[in-house]
Amino acid sequence: MTTIATTTDVRLRRYRLVPVTDRRWRVTDAAGRVIGHVDRTGDPHTPRYRARRFRVSTGGFLELGEFWHLEDAVAVLHDSR
Repeated sequence: MTTIATTTDVRLRRYRLVPVTDRRWRVTDAAGRVIGHVDRTGDPHTPRYRARRFRVSTGGFLELGEFWHLEDAVAVLHDSR
């Protein structure tokens, strides 16, 4: 399990990144609830991170955007709650 670095925004430190594959993490909050997924895209030299949130009402994922930093992808999941 991966945690957000202590140098990152305080509001993001309570989230955990649980590996699903080598390119996807499930993002959980402090209570263990899944708030979304982050996928690593691009090549190893220029990785990008795509944030997606599951919406029960549509039965699918809502794309929230692609970011240069993992912390930014987690922040958009936090902000979309």
